[in-house]
Amino acid sequence: MLSFFTKYKFFGVVLLGLSVVIIYLFYNALQPKKKLPIYQPADFNQELVDSSLHSKKKYHTIANFSLLNQNGETITQDHYKDKIYIADFFFTTCPTICPIMTKNMAEIQEKIKNDADVLLLSHSVTPVIDSVPQLKKYALEKGVLDYKWNLVTGDKKHIYELARKSYLAVKHDGDGGPFDMIHTENFMLIDKEGRIRGTYDGTNSEEILTLLQDLEVLKASYLE
Repeated sequence: MLSFFTKYKFFGVVLLGLSVVIIYLFYNALQPKKKLPIYQPADFNQELVDSSLHSKKKYHTIANFSLLNQNGETITQDHYKDKIYIADFFFTTCPTICPIMTKNMAEIQEKIKNDADVLLLSHSVTPVIDSVPQLKKYALEKGVLDYKWNLVTGDKKHIYELARKSYLAVKHDGDGGPFDMIHTENFMLIDKEGRIRGTYDGTNSEEILTLLQDLEVLKASYLE
């Protein structure tokens, strides 16, 4: 009897292993796939939503834009057409949250540098100070890859309207005047249709991991 069990011990172990794999595959197949929501103005804290958008419950997308990047090139929504991108708002002389945000965005850049479907977009909230040469200097210091990450400047009122009415990232309108200032730590995940699919604290390492996980979910949704 002992020799019988010894003889078939190997087959028993193999059969057990196969059973575990099959059960695991069935379990995964039965789990609902994660899907990211498509965020609308009505889904946000109303302090982050301009009054003109309070009743909007669908079809919200990022508005058309035209800005200059660190190389003096005009960047518009067409540059991001059919691309997933991550956006934020910063300024190069910021001593508080921006260095952390830029560091985290640089880490994201490293993760997606070979992924042609994903780009980055950082808007300066002090565009008068952040001229093209200033952005270029900052880009070189922070290791910005020009083909992957645009740091943009331009008309202040235009940028502030994007922050408030498109990305839903700030709690006050701002008038774009010389003494006006908006500041937000939010990173926004934008899909290929220009829709908001997630917002994350760009200073929080755990939320950056969540963003990267959600990015994979979003990418996979275009393969279904």
